[in-house]
Amino acid sequence: MLMLAFSLVSVYSFVPILVKIQGGTPFKYLFKHFIYVLIAFFTMFWIHKKDPKYFSRIAKFGYYVAIGLLIFTFFFGTKINDAGRWIKIPFVGLTFQSSDFAKLALILTVSRLLVVKKDLLNNWKEGFLPVMIPIFVICGLIFKDNFSTAALIFMVSLTILFIAKVPFGKLSIVFGVGIVVITLAVTVHKLVPSINLLPRYQTWENRITNLGEGEKNILANAQSLNAQLAIYNGGVIGQGVGDGKLKEYLPEAYADFYYSSFVEEFGFIAAVFLVFLYLILFYRILQIGIKSEKRFETYVCLGIGVLILTQASVNMLVCTGVFPVTGQNMPLLAMGGSALIMTAVSLGIVQSIAYKQIKNDSSEEELVSN
Repeated sequence: MLMLAFSLVSVYSFVPILVKIQGGTPFKYLFKHFIYVLIAFFTMFWIHKKDPKYFSRIAKFGYYVAIGLLIFTFFFGTKINDAGRWIKIPFVGLTFQSSDFAKLALILTVSRLLVVKKDLLNNWKEGFLPVMIPIFVICGLIFKDNFSTAALIFMVSLTILFIAKVPFGKLSIVFGVGIVVITLAVTVHKLVPSINLLPRYQTWENRITNLGEGEKNILANAQSLNAQLAIYNGGVIGQGVGDGKLKEYLPEAYADFYYSSFVEEFGFIAAVFLVFLYLILFYRILQIGIKSEKRFETYVCLGIGVLILTQASVNMLVCTGVFPVTGQNMPLLAMGGSALIMTAVSLGIVQSIAYKQIKNDSSEEELVSN
């Protein structure tokens, strides 16, 4: 709730670049974000009252819906910044990023399969492959237009498998297969460019190359260098709310380069506090997951916690110049409807597990007292 409330302040302050590009006023984007925050909060509140067993039951359905959305996006997706990752919602003019839904659907599906196949994970055909197929399908469908998200959800899935004590040898083979598939896709794209297998490959290559060149190529690295300069400009206490200058030259200052804009206006001390908040959130999610007596609930909590923390970490590492530029925004803080709502849905699921634990603890205390 603290992050959602603060996002209203920061988004209102960080949208000048969006006003320049698309027109309108900062208040227009603030109001739009406010609607998303309300939807996110009430969705989270509604979900947290549900029994966690329902999430296991709908996991398979959610997986098939995710596949359908990703395939639809593949053929009919709306392009923004040369990437076709969005579905345009009719009549309301809003967009929804199908991969945001697919992330959560995959975590639920893998968690459910790990419970169902828990005694067969050493068996390739009966146990391990049925768990891996959804991971490869979802990541494969996301990969074409969003390599960073596909890689992120693939690593989160492997983390869940590792926690579930899937044999390390099998995980190593899967990781190797993933590398081979990526290498093969790149090779085919280069040898047969006419099929345009990876339409954003040149963008990926340029971003990795630019990361190594740093200040040698100022024009190509303008985004990254401005992001780092914004962090430097923030100093210890920041320039003050609304007084940041570099945010006006950072594309996606309110999303992909959120951390840079934040540090410029709020400073190093606030930046450390922000990191601390994400670590607290991650720690609380882990506690809830570990406390649960059901493996499905434990795996879901761990997957959601790792996903949120990884997304935040990638945003920070991109802004500080450690990672190449990529499209991962700050969970709960950045402007973005589908990402914000799906993060709230994820936390609502975690809260439903916590709510169930609290009710069980209360029932036990009443039983003891009676």
